[in-house]
Amino acid sequence: MATNPLKKKFSIDEKTAVKLVTEMMAIPGKSCQEAKVVAFIQKKLKSAGVPSSAIKVDSAHKKSPYGGETGSLIVKLAGTEKGPRRLLMAHIDTVPLCVGCQPVRKGNLISSKDPKTALGGDDRAGASVVLNTILEIKKHKLNHPPLTLFWPVQEEIGLCGARYVSKGLLGNPKLCFNWDGSDPYSATIGATGDYAIDIQIEGIASHAGAFPEQGVSAISIASLAIADLVENGWHGLVVKGNNVGSSNIGVISGGDATNVVTPHVSLKAEARSHDPKFRKKIVTEIRKAFTQAAKKLKNHKGKTGKIAFVADLKYESFCLDPHCDAVKVAQAAVKSLGRKSQTHIANGGLDANWMTAHGFPTVTLGCGQAEIHTVKEVLHIDKFLDARRIGLSLATGGGTP
Repeated sequence: MATNPLKKKFSIDEKTAVKLVTEMMAIPGKSCQEAKVVAFIQKKLKSAGVPSSAIKVDSAHKKSPYGGETGSLIVKLAGTEKGPRRLLMAHIDTVPLCVGCQPVRKGNLISSKDPKTALGGDDRAGASVVLNTILEIKKHKLNHPPLTLFWPVQEEIGLCGARYVSKGLLGNPKLCFNWDGSDPYSATIGATGDYAIDIQIEGIASHAGAFPEQGVSAISIASLAIADLVENGWHGLVVKGNNVGSSNIGVISGGDATNVVTPHVSLKAEARSHDPKFRKKIVTEIRKAFTQAAKKLKNHKGKTGKIAFVADLKYESFCLDPHCDAVKVAQAAVKSLGRKSQTHIANGGLDANWMTAHGFPTVTLGCGQAEIHTVKEVLHIDKFLDARRIGLSLATGGGTP
């Protein structure tokens, strides 16, 4: 029989759990620079008795368009008892705003001492849930089914660690759980899909004072296109009949001087929707707006600018059956804490998007994060500790409905 720590009222070491997550948040490790985090986790694993042969680092960074210091960390363990293999995962990179964080505890909250940095609870809290779980299992010699522990890199810049994971190292898990977010009692079973869009506008340079009529402003082309998208409801929240999505022009750069008709502007945008067909429609409308804007503006000789438009699917949307095994097991683990479990669909991307696309349906649970990606970020310790309890239950065969 599996030793389910929740059924046995097993008391986790709260002081050690808080110390570990605090240590992990203090390690600098923005996307593509996660090597120190990987080294920290490896050291903890080996000290706990996890054999080196079970610890692998994959080549996700070599496949990622962003490069990077290291691939994702994967641990595959045989079970001490039979059962379907379970996977526990959480990404280890943070946004750049977290570099230099000095975590401090005040009551039930952990925050950054430096008011200019974010905390990094996203997602070091999740990474700590997974690490703490295996450390507790080893320390107390708890029985468990076959386990895979997965710490992906580069989540914050497009889910690259999960996208480019060496799937063969995962051991074909049947029940997969990801920790990322706030509410440990809510099971996220679906998330939207997202296109990353790159738009390059080539205008025609000229002297803005002496010969403005000879130029075609790339800025003007961008302005006309964006105005068209806003006016026709294809920017921001996009609602067309029963179809819902969103789009955003998030980055614009170009121009060097006020006396030059701007010859080049670069834009980065996105288009999201849970419906793949409607998401493609949003992309099409964005492309059309910029193409038409480029044709509208002409210089004194009738010449126009031009655009280069590239849309890359960052991740596909997914929605798990609420009655599938992974969802039922996650909800049962939450209920064993005496908490009501709910399901949720996210409008942002998760590593679970790519895991599910790879054939590993993955439920995401929260771990106490709040105000992420801002200097106001905090970690709620009570929620984090409950996430730890749920993680330990799931890793030791608990949650079986």
